[in-house]
Amino acid sequence: MAVNTPSPEAMGPSADGDPMGTPAADEKVLWQGRPNLSVLARTAFHTRMVAIYFAGLIAVSLAFGNTNAAIVCAVLGVAALAILQGLAWLSARSTLYILTDTRLIMRIGMAIETRINIPLKHVGAAHLKNRGKGHGDIALELNGERMLGNLLLWPHARPWKFTKPQPMLRAVPDAAEVAQTLSDACAKFSAIERNLTEIKEDRAGNGQQVNGPAARADKGALPDRGLEGAPA
Repeated sequence: MAVNTPSPEAMGPSADGDPMGTPAADEKVLWQGRPNLSVLARTAFHTRMVAIYFAGLIAVSLAFGNTNAAIVCAVLGVAALAILQGLAWLSARSTLYILTDTRLIMRIGMAIETRINIPLKHVGAAHLKNRGKGHGDIALELNGERMLGNLLLWPHARPWKFTKPQPMLRAVPDAAEVAQTLSDACAKFSAIERNLTEIKEDRAGNGQQVNGPAARADKGALPDRGLEGAPA
């Protein structure tokens, strides 16, 4: 199943020279990387919050002298954390981000590999959220009306952006340097706002930008085509 199939011009490199979603011979790879497993588990799959939740249940059960309930909570907590950690491992293992001088390629998909091609001329703004120890998330605001769906992107999508999904590079090492490289690459096509501050995860439907006004590129030079997502 293809989503928003672009014209050959909008894709940049030809589909014939790039059948597997890999950089073509005339593209220059600027950066490639995968999410950090521990950071991805903590931030995308919320293992820390789940651990705190079950620890609280265990503490309450013990405080009321209900040892059996505490044991049940402990077993359920371990099982939940094992599942979430396994999903995080599978997601990190199956993910590869590739930034070239013309586009960003996202190879994602825990069950079925999906390849998302984002031409850099469609990137209007980038937002970096620091996750500690040099790791961070980089969310991309895309110009145009055609957009990729949250289900296709998950968990590589900025939370609570349902009406206009934003692809997000999750838990990448040296995130500030990657954001700078991305900004420099996009500058060849259009002006891009780099917001290197915390992304405030606002709830869906508030209709407000989280990081102030975003500087939009000239939409006349950025047609609303060129995003592609297709299973392997």
